[in-house]
Amino acid sequence: MNSKKQVLITGFALFSMFFGAGNLILPPFLGKNAGESWLWVTIGFFLTAVIIPFLGILAHARIQGTMYDFAKKISSTFSTFYCVIMYTIAITLPAPRTASVTHEIAIAPFFNTSSLVTSSIYFLGVLLFAINRSKVLDYLGKFLTPIIIIIIASIIFVGIFSSPNEISAGIYDAPFVAGLLEGYQTFDAIAAVVVGGILVISLNINTNGSFQDKKQLITKAGIIAGLGLLFIYAGLIMNGAFWSTNFATDASRTTILNGLSTYTLGKIGTSFLSVLVALACFTTAVGIVTGTADFVKGLFNNNSKAYTITVVLGCILGVLIGQFDVSYIIDIALPALMFIYPITIVLIILNVLNPKYTSVIVFRVVVLITFTFSIPDFLQFFIDESQLNTIQKIIPFAKHNLGWVLPAVFSFVVTNLLFAQKKPAV
Repeated sequence: MNSKKQVLITGFALFSMFFGAGNLILPPFLGKNAGESWLWVTIGFFLTAVIIPFLGILAHARIQGTMYDFAKKISSTFSTFYCVIMYTIAITLPAPRTASVTHEIAIAPFFNTSSLVTSSIYFLGVLLFAINRSKVLDYLGKFLTPIIIIIIASIIFVGIFSSPNEISAGIYDAPFVAGLLEGYQTFDAIAAVVVGGILVISLNINTNGSFQDKKQLITKAGIIAGLGLLFIYAGLIMNGAFWSTNFATDASRTTILNGLSTYTLGKIGTSFLSVLVALACFTTAVGIVTGTADFVKGLFNNNSKAYTITVVLGCILGVLIGQFDVSYIIDIALPALMFIYPITIVLIILNVLNPKYTSVIVFRVVVLITFTFSIPDFLQFFIDESQLNTIQKIIPFAKHNLGWVLPAVFSFVVTNLLFAQKKPAV
């Protein structure tokens, strides 16, 4: 049986794995742009930034394997390719973004240095920690996350009760969809697939419980982590909306977060938050780089040189990409997210469902259909939008970048009806 203390510790550890300082800049921006429609964007944001990641943890509780196990029913080749794509995205987008967030929140407001200098020093530190595998990060994580939560909670509560009485009109035509798609940028669904596997490995090493005990522990920990994310995201979206009249129309994500901290906690609170955000970003970057390097090391029969080379290349990419503005990195991430997120969401849901309804053929058909109908969402960034108008008119929700949803559901139902009882569940 799992003790309450063990559940709380595991839940808090899981929350720490999800919680990245970069995610803090997204909800206030969303709330500010939503204005009076903040509740709708909150619901949409919850779906992709809280609910889907939570289901990812439930999937890990069910299969208790690694990221590779999420797609192995399709084929070993596809699963390997999927893992490569996931880690490639992680090391080229969210990892460099942590350096960019650090520069804009913790460096630029206080020092007149270039972003290239910041990203260079930043990823030199990441390189040293990733190569040496220092345990300092473990201690930083244990004490850093609670302090950040206290600071963010203070901003949320003070902000809600001291905000202006006026809320600006929203700029979104479809607030729910805007919130849902902005949730992609948290990378939380990807994080669920990655960190869930890390959690399973850790539990296998450190506990002697049964499969069922571990399943219950992971599930309860997922609930705790999900509630923590829900509180922070909802609170920051509300604050962005409640203080929306205080920001310019074109205010950036980091500007809004910095502004909220100043309005609520003053300059001292802002300075403190800057340092904590920088450290949180740093631990996130080290985790991504080391996790990716561990995966590559495994592909090359645990070759230590493969680990070192991957760390070096990851840090070089971090320097080159991390020097750009946060908004730019978010923009260039969109095509990759439109490509990988629908597949990831479908894989998470299929792994949560009863194996009776998720045979090999179901996995293959649903993922193929999902990929096919998400292609227009990916192509819109590379071809003229008018060329996709006909497709978007035919496919329901395609104009909202959700054209894959109904085909995925339809293919799941039809495939199960056609192949029901003809093949045992795997």
